[in-house]
Amino acid sequence: MKPEIHPEYHPVVFVDGEHEIITRSTLTSKETRNIDGVDHFVVHVDISSFSHPFYTGRQKIMDTEGRVERFKKRYAKRTKKKAAAKAEAPAAETPAAEAPAAETPADENTEA
Repeated sequence: MKPEIHPEYHPVVFVDGEHEIITRSTLTSKETRNIDGVDHFVVHVDISSFSHPFYTGRQKIMDTEGRVERFKKRYAKRTKKKAAAKAEAPAAETPAAEAPAAETPADENTEA
């Protein structure tokens, strides 16, 4: 590895309201906290994996333009057309299997 091209990692505590994540990062701050004899930089964050709706399962889909409803409406039209086409198409009738007519071979020796 080349010297002096890699960033310096520091012990950091990310604070998200009531949750704290202790890790290493390139971020620093003026506030520090001593944890187990090691000084950690304290970085306050608004959202973390503990509070983000995607990770907590409280995510809601915001559809302000009605895109989902438009898609469902179009798809419903397509499925209605297919159902109508199936209902209108008559059932394929299969004729009873007829035995082929037996042809009698003509005598080659008989004269007409």
